[in-house]
Parts: sequence; C-alpha cells; structure tokens
Amino acid sequence: MVLHEAAAALDWVMDKSLVLGYTKIGPAVRRAWWPHDPVPGALVGRHVLVTGASGGLGLATARGLARLGAAVHITGRDPGRLDDARARLVDEQPLAEVTAHVADVSDLAATADFARRFAVEVPRLHAVVHNAGVMPPQRTVTPEGHELTLATHVLGPHVLTYGLREALHGGRVVLVTSGGAYGQRLDVDDPEYASGDYSGVTAYARTKRMQLVLTELWARDLAADGIRVHSMHPGWADTPGVTDSLPRFAAVTGPLLRDADSGADTAVWLAATADPIGTGGFWHDRRRRSTHYAPVGVESPQQVAQFWDYVREVTGEPAPSA
Repeated sequence: MVLHEAAAALDWVMDKSLVLGYTKIGPAVRRAWWPHDPVPGALVGRHVLVTGASGGLGLATARGLARLGAAVHITGRDPGRLDDARARLVDEQPLAEVTAHVADVSDLAATADFARRFAVEVPRLHAVVHNAGVMPPQRTVTPEGHELTLATHVLGPHVLTYGLREALHGGRVVLVTSGGAYGQRLDVDDPEYASGDYSGVTAYARTKRMQLVLTELWARDLAADGIRVHSMHPGWADTPGVTDSLPRFAAVTGPLLRDADSGADTAVWLAATADPIGTGGFWHDRRRRSTHYAPVGVESPQQVAQFWDYVREVTGEPAPSA
C-alpha cells in the first residue's frame, strides 16, 4: 500500500520514536490509513494453527482468527491453561471451531512427531502462526541440549514449519517477533548463548533477530510451494509476556500499553488478508518495516548462510539430500 506523503512521513516518525508507534497511540492514529480489514468470513472453511495460545497474544490471535470463521487449532504446554483458553474462545463465540493440542515447541523430537500427526488430521492448513515464546531468568537447556529461547523461538518453529510443509502448500506462515530484535545482531558464532553473562531479555532479543533472518530464508525456500512467510511485531502490549517478564517496564509504560487484541491485529491480518502483500516481510501495524532500526549491524550474506546451515543441520529439516 502506498501512503500519502504526509501520512508516510508521520508513520515513519511514529515508528522511529518507538513510544508513538509501539504503544496504543500507534493503531489509534494509523487506522486512518492502514489497509482494510479482511472481509467477514474470510477464513470460513480454513484451518489455522496458533502456537503458544494459552493466553496473551496467542489467545488474542486465535480469537481474531475465529471471528473470521477459521477452524482454529491452539497449542500450549499446560493442559489446564489450554483447556481454559479454548473454553474462553467458545464462550465468546459459541459457533467457533476450536481444537486444543498440548505441545511444547522447544522439544524438537516431539514437535516433529506433532507435525506428522497434525498433517494427517489437517491435510490442508491455511496458516500457522508461531507465537510461542519464553524469557527464562537464567540460562536453561532443554533435554535435547539447546538453550531454551533458541529452541522455542527458532529451532522448534523451523521443525514445525517444515513438518507441515506439504499441508501448508499455498498457505501462509506468520512469525510473531519483537521490536527488541532491533537491539541485537545476528550471532552465528554462539547461537546457543553459551558464552558471557546470560540475560533472559538479551536471549529473547537475540532469538527475535534470528526470527527476522529466518523469515526471509523461509520465504525464499518455501516460495516453490506457494507458501508466503511474514514476521510481525505487536508493539508494547499489556500481556503476561510484558507484565510478568518486564515488570518495571510495564509499570512505567502501563497507561500506554496496547491491549492484546491490538497487539495481535497484524498477525491476524497477515493470515487473512486478500491484499497482494508478497512474502518475506517484517510488519507492524499492517505495514512493512525495516528489519534494522538503522543501517548498522546488518548481517552479511556469509553470516546468513552460516545461520541457515546451522539451523538445518541442528534440526535435520529439511533433510540433507542423499
């Protein structure tokens, strides 16, 4: 979408100022020029999978997709919270078709198995929204030996996406990432964050940077199957991911935080819009954004290739050619 010159300038200023663009001020202003909503019933008869949908942005995304008629499949690690989330969705929309699946995307072997079983159950999948996220207070290693944020945000989503590749033919993939990626460079020398003083916030941002790179790699690799891939960031939303993990930040920004539905809006829009939006984009408030805040610290083609080789080698997806 091409914006009027004045609107484009204001949008750019809001984006670079962070506070104006990332808070609830952003959508309040940008609704004046952003693309139309998907038509009512845009997803009727289509299946969409949302990971990490027990609450927060994932639940809000599932809610938005259900409102458009999608058959929504939600995943989470906690069966109780997952059942509560499903009950809330059905209570709000009695005709909604919502199926809950207990799954932990950080467990690569279990994720591969889940993808195989899910593809049998749902052979035609319109979209998968990768929302599952963690921010551990100290470095945590999964039973398979991977740092937890890397496994949850990068390796697990890769296994799931490629495990569902055939079912997703002609469909869409959306990665819910974070503006925190702007503060980190792609680290190809220590992707497991094994060196230095560990910080959960830094680990989160590091893997969100990896997601932006992965979006472009997936988009290029999956284009032959007609699969469109995009990433988006929700801005600063009043969700447990912010209030529990970043309490000081939430206390300061509280009055300006978006609600979860506003944070999830672009993810829902990307999954449902009929607009010609291409593939491989990074989005916020229904508009493509730069993957770097400023033209510094940009990953080189060699670093991107090294990262891609690492992800494929560690996950075995796609399997090496014979």
